[in-house]
Amino acid sequence: MKLKEIIDFLDEKIPENLALDFDTVGLMGNYNPDLDISSIRIFMDLWPEYDDFSEDTLIITHHPPLFNPKTPTYTIHSNWDIVDGGANEALAECLKLEVIDYFDDRTNIGRICKSDYSFNELKDIILDNFENVRIVNNMNGEKIIENIGIISGFGLKNPDYIKLANEKDLEMLISGDLTQETAILAKNLGITLIDLGHHESEVPGLYALKSLLEEINLNTEVIDKKPIGKL
Repeated sequence: MKLKEIIDFLDEKIPENLALDFDTVGLMGNYNPDLDISSIRIFMDLWPEYDDFSEDTLIITHHPPLFNPKTPTYTIHSNWDIVDGGANEALAECLKLEVIDYFDDRTNIGRICKSDYSFNELKDIILDNFENVRIVNNMNGEKIIENIGIISGFGLKNPDYIKLANEKDLEMLISGDLTQETAILAKNLGITLIDLGHHESEVPGLYALKSLLEEINLNTEVIDKKPIGKL
């Protein structure tokens, strides 16, 4: 399949124009649109040592590379977080939650989910799927959690998102990138935060993207390489 045909497919399913204004998405170089592509490799992050595929491979990254890849590379970032059926729905499915609304109505970042799980039941689901989970404001284990916010990736580092969760009467916000400032803010507001880790909360979206690409019937693989050390 030609590179331009794959890019057209991706832009139809996950439009580049959905991305936030400051975001970098799309092709990461001036690649020949008529290249024949026979395989796709999906990365969260791409480093130079992994940029060693042949020209008939397309790399898709979630985070924009910090160098100019020689292998044809296409980035799907905030548009994948925003689009219906994207990274946030993948996270909700992993957590066995039902999406009912957008979290941030201005950008459509994040989702609001409903639940009839007790805190202990939801915690078991989370711990079955994620390691190194951090919790701010543990609840009574038998308390039913009805209204939950989720944001794939970076949500817990933004104090405005903690305040928005409070304004929307959410009992819990699940995301990554917890900071001291947001932990204290959540404690003061009485909101429970679940930090899955930035990378970890976005991994379900990589596999959802792989499922989407099955439609074009190319050899597609998720390569889940984490940074060395803890970020």
